[in-house]
Amino acid sequence: MKKNLLLSLPLFLFLTSALFAQERPMKIEEERQANRLILSVVNENLEDYDVSIKVSGTGFKQRKGMARKVRVPATSKVPIINLIVERGKQAMYTYELDVTDSLSRRSLRKPFTKIKIDPKKAITMYITEKCQTCDTIINPLKASPYKFKSIVLAENEEVKTQLSKAFIGASVPLEEMTNPVVMLDGKMYIHIETFEDFMMRLEEEGEIKPIEE
Repeated sequence: MKKNLLLSLPLFLFLTSALFAQERPMKIEEERQANRLILSVVNENLEDYDVSIKVSGTGFKQRKGMARKVRVPATSKVPIINLIVERGKQAMYTYELDVTDSLSRRSLRKPFTKIKIDPKKAITMYITEKCQTCDTIINPLKASPYKFKSIVLAENEEVKTQLSKAFIGASVPLEEMTNPVVMLDGKMYIHIETFEDFMMRLEEEGEIKPIEE
């Protein structure tokens, strides 16, 4: 039975550049591969940044020299540094990130993985049985960076029964809806027919205005 080397990893994040442009601060995720500890930058914002990292600590080795900026595209995860854990030792480290939205042609381009992020409002899409506009909304939503839930009512009788209660007395019953039922942070929308309409609802703040028909 193999035993993993002990790793004690107290993480302290010091952001040295002006991060007021970021809606969501950069995150660091770690992955262990044999004796290597790979630190990756996670960018949950909708714009690119150049990032460098400075790691200090004991129990590991790292490449010498000045840290270069690495391009971290919007909604992506990029490995930024490898630490070599010394045999029989614990890797104890802190790190300092330098983040800028002033993109340089000289920044390193590394392989990256696209990620999904939480939208401003939690999204649940209820697919109605006679839906005619669902694909035009859900397909681009799948291609977007946003996480969302999708429930096919024909396949979930319990959810359908609960949702039907909200349509009691409505001019169009749930069974006849040709649009998806969209829930954004618990608020129901039944007249969204296009992805553009959906994004308007997702991004809007303050008083809700009706979509013109």
